[in-house]
Amino acid sequence: MIKIENIHKSFGDKTILEGITGEFYKGKPNLIIGASGTGKSVLLKCIVGLIPPDQGHVYYDDLEFTGAHRDTKTEIRRQIGMLFQGGALFDSKTVEENVRFPLDVLTKMPLSEKVDRVNFCLERVGLAGQNDKMPSELSGGMKKRVGIARAIVNSSKYLFCDEPNSGLDPQTSILIDDLIMDITEEYNTTTIVVTHDMNSVLGIGEHILFLYQGHKLWQGSKDEITESGVKEFDDFVFANKVMQRLKRN
Repeated sequence: MIKIENIHKSFGDKTILEGITGEFYKGKPNLIIGASGTGKSVLLKCIVGLIPPDQGHVYYDDLEFTGAHRDTKTEIRRQIGMLFQGGALFDSKTVEENVRFPLDVLTKMPLSEKVDRVNFCLERVGLAGQNDKMPSELSGGMKKRVGIARAIVNSSKYLFCDEPNSGLDPQTSILIDDLIMDITEEYNTTTIVVTHDMNSVLGIGEHILFLYQGHKLWQGSKDEITESGVKEFDDFVFANKVMQRLKRN
């Protein structure tokens, strides 16, 4: 579990996050949703430690992360897997080298064991035998799957996905959503997904936190969306043309 308490963040005179509190659970996808510019990615970066909050605390299980000693932060970061919005693959490295990168940096595992682990993860994301391909030879969906393989190669306890379906066609988006769901349940990870894709919300939104102008206005599951009672949330859903289909059904 990851818990955040009273997270505030400003850049200059601009307030981005104001008093965000919430919990993210093991074994299920936890979604942070909202329109562009609402602070989703900033909140994710505060949780991961890429930027420090101005106020508040982040807890990984029972460990306070925000003010922790460097060694404690390093140990927690070893257990984090990250899927970046654009895939963030190294263009000069092969698929195998990209997936192996966290093992090269964070472990002293023998090369043969690293390769075995890479092969296992590539097979898990449906890319067995693609080891020697370069990123330029991959489709957008394949790049995202390589990114997922890299995120789980170090047996991560915590998985973060920043707009995993950005730029993908609907069919590939469903494949990525299903893969994130399966891996989360199989490895009992604490998974946090930042998205504005309502199809993803309806597909894997077991626990949802809605941000609006830097405030948390609603949280719940995909089954509770139609009864939120929050105007800003309903407006967001209507804008994505999903609520109409839900109500027709």
